[in-house]
Order: sequence, then C-alpha cells, then structure tokens
Amino acid sequence: MSTDPLVLRDDHGPITHLTLNSPGNLNALSDEMLAALQSQFDTLADTTAQKVIVLKGAGRAFCAGHDLKQMQAARQTEDNGAAAWKDLFDRCSRLMQTIPGLPQPVIAQVHGLAAAAGCQLVASCDLAVAEEDAKFGVNGVNIGLFCSTPMVALSRVMHRKQVFEMLTTGKFLTAVEAQKAGLINRIAPADGLDAATAELAETIAGKLGSAVRVGKRAFYEQAELTLAEAYALTGEVMVENMLNRNTSEGIAAFLEKRPPNWSETP
Repeated sequence: MSTDPLVLRDDHGPITHLTLNSPGNLNALSDEMLAALQSQFDTLADTTAQKVIVLKGAGRAFCAGHDLKQMQAARQTEDNGAAAWKDLFDRCSRLMQTIPGLPQPVIAQVHGLAAAAGCQLVASCDLAVAEEDAKFGVNGVNIGLFCSTPMVALSRVMHRKQVFEMLTTGKFLTAVEAQKAGLINRIAPADGLDAATAELAETIAGKLGSAVRVGKRAFYEQAELTLAEAYALTGEVMVENMLNRNTSEGIAAFLEKRPPNWSETP
C-alpha cells in the first residue's frame, strides 16, 4: 500500500495546487480521501496568503466518485450499513459545502473522468477548466443508485433539464456539452490544460485578495435571497469593500493611470 499522502499540496506563490493522489482507484472519494481533502481545505480557510486553489487529480482521471468497495463493505454491519452511509454522505456534503465557503476561489482542473461524486466535486468548485477529452456524468442510476447528493450541486450550476437527463439516463457529457450546460468555464487540449488553468488562476491571484474574498462570500449569499434582499446585502458588501484602503488605492491608481500599490491589509 502506498504511503504517499492522499492529497498533495504544492504552493506556487499565492496559488495552491491540491492533487487527489489515489490514481489506482481513479481518485475515488474514499473515507480517507474525504478526510484528507477536508483537512487541507480547513487549513486553507484560515489563511489569506493563498489567493487561489487549483484542485486536480493524479493518474488517468480527475475523480471517479465514491469508493464503491468501501460502501459495499459497510453492509456487513448490524444495521446493514445505514449508519455508515449516513455518516459518509454527511461528511461528503460538508466537504462540498466547504468549497464555496472558502475565502479563495477554487478551480477544478479536470482531465479524464469526473463521475458521480467526482462530477459533484467539479460542480461544487467555483470555476472549472477541463481538457477537451474529459467526460462528466452522474451515472449511479446505471447500478441502481440515483445520484441524489450530486444533483444538489449540479442542479444549482447547470440547466435543470440537462441535469435530470444525466441523472435518469447515466449519460456522460463531453467537455463541450459540459461547457454549454454551465458546468465548466474553459476547455483546453490535454497538453495545454496546465497552462490554461494557470492563466485563470494567475489572473485571479493578481486581483486585490480582500476584494475577491468579500465578493465570493457575497456571491453565494445573495443567490439564496429574494431580489430585494440580495440588493440590500450586496449594497452593504459594496460599502464594506469601498471602506478598504486598498480599494481607495486601486481607484486612485486607475484614475491616475498607474498600477495600484496594494498592501493587502485592510
């Protein structure tokens, strides 16, 4: 059994790369993988030095979903697995909700396969860049398991009828179809995937970090509100943003036609 960490972290300045490192099972979200990824996210939630997170997979795929062998083994318990599965889906749901709650934008860099909970992971990220041959699906229905938890994330970022068709047929989307449906932002050739993701990450990392942090928080909060409530909230957020002295410097620099001199402290 490999002793390598299940999630590798590699910081490139303000950009953190997290790599799911279990290629033997296509980076399945096993109990151990969920714990390792949650730990990394919890650590990153407490830092402002890292401005962007890139999430990718080692080997042939991004992520094939839950570890079905572990799920099946849980049937050997007294309650036929009910408690273990409830715990599994609770922990997975916490992970998926952690991502939009992080202060940093999270970019999924997808190659190969993103299936079931792996597709849910892509949908839960703030942005996604995929290689042109990547495939996306919530295909649990093919084995008699409707992907109910993955549909939560997918139905919030994709066209609903497209999601329901995927859920009920097990059909996989191509990268082009996934982009049209709203699941991914950009498509790149396999040999250009790293560069395309880096370009997006570096562009975001070059912005005022405090503005992106407050903006990301407001982006998800306003989406759950009525129109009037959303405007009330975002008006307050704009005031908070304007009170930041770095924002004042950014506006002055724009008016004076010079690069801003940001200190990244409020």
